[in-house]
Amino acid sequence: MISKESIIASLNNVGPNTLYELSKRLILLIPASFDYVAPRTLDEGVKFLEKQGDDAKVLAGGHSLIPLLRFRLASPKYLVDINRIVGLEYIRESDGYLHIGSLTRYADVEASQLIQSKYQVLSDAAGHIADPLVRNMGTVGGNICHSDPANDLPATMLALGASMVALGSSGERVIPAEQFFVDTFQTALKLTELLKEIRVPVPSAHTGSAYMKLERRVGDFPIVGVAAQVKLNAQGICENVGLGLTAAGPKALKPKGAEASLRGKKPGEKEIREAANLAAQDAQPVSDLRGPAEYKREMIRVLTVRALQRALERARGGT
Repeated sequence: MISKESIIASLNNVGPNTLYELSKRLILLIPASFDYVAPRTLDEGVKFLEKQGDDAKVLAGGHSLIPLLRFRLASPKYLVDINRIVGLEYIRESDGYLHIGSLTRYADVEASQLIQSKYQVLSDAAGHIADPLVRNMGTVGGNICHSDPANDLPATMLALGASMVALGSSGERVIPAEQFFVDTFQTALKLTELLKEIRVPVPSAHTGSAYMKLERRVGDFPIVGVAAQVKLNAQGICENVGLGLTAAGPKALKPKGAEASLRGKKPGEKEIREAANLAAQDAQPVSDLRGPAEYKREMIRVLTVRALQRALERARGGT
């Protein structure tokens, strides 16, 4: 960001080129003009999106959209602020599902006793997103709809077998998480739809979950992350397992080979490491400022072991 001091320093040696370069830098911090709309109901929001289509962008927490506006990577004609729509902030169980409203804040997920007791992977992830200021404003729905492969929540949704409920002019449709995340910053949500809620199957007894991530510093985007959920039967055999990988490809990834390798087995150190090796093989990390691809792949292997170990401990009744 350009500081006041840097601007003053630049003006001390003003010339035509200096002013030109400074103006280019400053304009990148000013969003293009847009009209602001704040619907009061879901139907009102959907009708507006139906009318404007690609000319509108939805604002929830704003932590992803506002930077795009500032640097003009997005220039919508209309900004649709859905924060005034009543009834989209909730966490409750009914009909065999956990229902999370799309405007539910990270802080509410982190603090929920229900989620801490049954859906630990969500509590783990939400409690380590950015900092308290972001967690107080950021929304679950916004995080998911942004479909950033480095966001923490998409991988947890894959591990939990969650579904997204989209609302459009023709009604509701339920989209499994595996189909919802299409590509980088791209979901199966239509331009004329709003995300209403997230549904997670209520886990049975002897189910545990966990999320592990590696970050350069507290609050940073993860270098890589791994979400895991494990269901055991009374004999300690793995009946089902869900995994999700963060920052391991162009979108949140579901390593199906690793999941399949644990089903029907009593998971011990050998089985866990085999699954971790398969997860690392399925990963598609790229080299960037957070590290080379080889390092990230090895960290996926390490974190898969740790996430599975913690999920199993919780499934067996540990803390």
